[in-house]
Amino acid sequence: MPIDMDIPKEAESNDKFIVKYRQQYYDLSRFMHKHPGGINTLKGLNSGDMTARFLKAPPHSDAAMYLMREYKIDPEDSRKPKSSQRETLHHDEDGTLRQRPRETEDKNNNQVDDSMEHLVDWSKAMLPQIANITDCYDEWVHKPVDRPLRLFDPWYLEMCTKTPWWLVPLFWIPVIVKCAVEEFTTAWQDSNQLAVFSGYFLFGVLLWSFLEYTLHRWVFHVKLSNKSGSWLCTFHFMIHGLHHKVPFDPMRLVFPPLPGAVLAAVIYTPLSFVLSHPRVILSGALAGYLCYDMMHYYLHYGNPSLWAFVHMKRYHHHHHFSHQTLGYGISSPLWDVVFKTRIHLRKLRYQLRWS
Repeated sequence: MPIDMDIPKEAESNDKFIVKYRQQYYDLSRFMHKHPGGINTLKGLNSGDMTARFLKAPPHSDAAMYLMREYKIDPEDSRKPKSSQRETLHHDEDGTLRQRPRETEDKNNNQVDDSMEHLVDWSKAMLPQIANITDCYDEWVHKPVDRPLRLFDPWYLEMCTKTPWWLVPLFWIPVIVKCAVEEFTTAWQDSNQLAVFSGYFLFGVLLWSFLEYTLHRWVFHVKLSNKSGSWLCTFHFMIHGLHHKVPFDPMRLVFPPLPGAVLAAVIYTPLSFVLSHPRVILSGALAGYLCYDMMHYYLHYGNPSLWAFVHMKRYHHHHHFSHQTLGYGISSPLWDVVFKTRIHLRKLRYQLRWS
């Protein structure tokens, strides 16, 4: 039963999900379906005090506790429309629009960590600001928030950074089919040659899984320090850092097709001189990439019921919020096992769901 915590009854309407934790109030209505622990772990907490249940749960990571402050509200805000709770900016006396400093909250259930969001202006393009925070960029970028992010100031550049999930298969499936059909048509009547080409195709899929791991680990998660230059930090933020900073942005969960095509051409061109049947291998690698990108989107926004996909969703969430130097495999844990970067998840006592 919900615990009476003096929250007005009208808060239960207007689609709010208000909880109390350590004398602070949070509206989780925007977060429920994104919660890595599943929506059912929040069952019965609406208009209730979650402190006891929270402290009995496995300890939340620093990143999770930092994200929690995104949903913090004042007690009187529970009477206001939801739109008023999303305001995170204020005007200075001179009229300048700036980020409102957020209050502190528990870190790992009992420590305090100050918000770092005052270091940047969330009302402006983020990429030009990265050069100003290089001394603390690595710490800042791994503290997630749930808010809109503008990467570039010009609208035409900003538009190119956002990709709906359906555009990826729409672009790549015809390319994969063309590469595969041209080769397999000649081998269709010869079972031996067909088997060989199938082996090359599967080799391409395996090659992609290796590229996925190596790119994710050594490029997307290149080691940074407070001495890393502004160009390196800016490059990191553009290719992957923004995904860890705003992990719930649905328009930045898949790779835009045009830069993807450039990257594919850069990788394919030298390999085409040393590999047999490079187009078959390319079609397999692109098929593996397509599965990876669709899976990545699904792991963030899907509601899996099969154990394998539930495990993969939890695995990827742990990479984001608990073990950001482990769990680099998204479509497969194969190379995490080979290179000993696997995340070991605890067994669940019940099935998680996200809708």
